[in-house]
Amino acid sequence: MITCCDLAPPHVRAIAPYQPGKPISELARELGLAEADIVKLASNENPLGPSPMALAAAQDALYDMALYPDGAGFALKAKLSEKFGVAANQIVLGNGSNDVLDMAARAFLSPGTSSVHSEHAFAVYPIATQTVGAQSIVVPARDYGHDLAAMRAAIRDDTRVLWIANPNNPTGTFLPWVEIEAFLETVPPHVLVVLDEAYGEYLPPAGRCDTAAWLTRFPNLLIVRTFSKAYGLAGLRVGYGLGSADVIDLLNRVRHPFNVNAPALAAAEAALDDAEFLARSYALNSAGMAQLVAGLAGLGIETVPSKGNFLLAKVGDAARINTELLKRGVIVRPVANYGLPEFLRVSVGLAGQNARFLDALSVVLAALAALEPRPDPCDRKACL
Repeated sequence: MITCCDLAPPHVRAIAPYQPGKPISELARELGLAEADIVKLASNENPLGPSPMALAAAQDALYDMALYPDGAGFALKAKLSEKFGVAANQIVLGNGSNDVLDMAARAFLSPGTSSVHSEHAFAVYPIATQTVGAQSIVVPARDYGHDLAAMRAAIRDDTRVLWIANPNNPTGTFLPWVEIEAFLETVPPHVLVVLDEAYGEYLPPAGRCDTAAWLTRFPNLLIVRTFSKAYGLAGLRVGYGLGSADVIDLLNRVRHPFNVNAPALAAAEAALDDAEFLARSYALNSAGMAQLVAGLAGLGIETVPSKGNFLLAKVGDAARINTELLKRGVIVRPVANYGLPEFLRVSVGLAGQNARFLDALSVVLAALAALEPRPDPCDRKACL
């Protein structure tokens, strides 16, 4: 008997679902560990938690939970408009930045079209593309990051979207803004360039760029950002996109109504005022990154230079080492699904959490080294 599932479109049936980082509660259930004894450095979350101002605003918003949220997000858009110097009709809000990425795919891609993304780029790009029956064109990475010249060459007549993450997840690589600006000059107007800046707040102040100012020159540009990382609101799911009025109009046509809940709207609005918390988050990440880089170097582990709040570490047998770390209550992120089977991605945590990971990794590496076969001290020919 043929079922409804059997008749689902082949491109949907072929999708490999996105695999999130393992939750602390899940590992505790699996291995019988106490949740308080588990360190999670897998999902690039802010170890400081949420902005205190955002937390207070979200709590106040709970009193109106019987009411639908403002579907237009007027107050949050007003603050974003003032911050970035764009009109309200150039802003779309999303249930996290992933929602905005999905809107871009649904609004601009369809069967018979294609999108371009780099090897080792965020898994949502090919998933969103495949969901609407379009084809992904994967461009080989250069030094674990984007090769803009190759990406430009990969654009076809049927290409409608090109994805760039800067800094890139999961590799942490970064492209100078001048290179991206020059690249945008060469992209044909029929291609929407999605510039994913989820980790932009972790860039050094001197390395940041007012990319929103580019929108007047590049009407085919969509800038996507999130409150999930540096602002510490991952659990509330709120992100946004900045683009031309025409691009945003199309995104709003496919956006689900009331896609951002009331506590999230209130928290995001308050978080934009909490400059002190944002500065603390940046400073903590800088110190933690230095701690991890130095600690991994001391263990002889190669890392990819990162501008995000995470680090890619080349550990060798990553799957086995990840399993051993889990047994010791340390959750990191294997990235074999990104074509990086020898690497683990480690989020920057508090100093004590980083030290816990480094200590556990040291123990695991020593234990695995002890299991390796030792060479015969007696060379066969010499012993004859």
